[in-house]
Amino acid sequence: MNDSEWILIGVIGAAHGVRGELRLKSYTRDPMGVTAYAALWAGEPPRRRLIVKASRLLKDDMLVVRFEAIDGREAAQALTNLKLYVARADLPPPEDDEFYHADLIGLAAVGPDGASLGFVAAMDNFGAGDLLEIVPPRGESFYVPFTRAFVPEVDLGGRHLVLAAEALPSTEPEPDETDGD
Repeated sequence: MNDSEWILIGVIGAAHGVRGELRLKSYTRDPMGVTAYAALWAGEPPRRRLIVKASRLLKDDMLVVRFEAIDGREAAQALTNLKLYVARADLPPPEDDEFYHADLIGLAAVGPDGASLGFVAAMDNFGAGDLLEIVPPRGESFYVPFTRAFVPEVDLGGRHLVLAAEALPSTEPEPDETDGD
């Protein structure tokens, strides 16, 4: 399978206790949804099959899981920071106005006038909602809230999304802090 056939749904965190349990940050809408798949695939490219044996919600989007054949803290620690994937074919199609993050990464970002603004490099969520990281042709990357107000159009077939004028970084120069004294 190529990269577009895998969807990232979580990442393994630190070992939890001494019996082989691990923290798992879930990227699914319902955090426990990550455990609904017959198998998860770990690593890049996905190559290690993991089967969830037990799970419980720790808080928010963090679970404590135990995988088959992972016994003890050392075996669990060896999995820390592995990304977890499922095959796209195992996922339901997204509903209207829903997108898999993997489908947004790499899209061209254009302004309301169609001018190129760069491309989507990443989708992050630091706790206040999804943010698109836009990398412009020149200058530093910037973040845009992934809401209809800031991203009114996503055209997966055309491989671009449109950013509203309000989403664009200010072009006014920063005030010089050395002036005025």
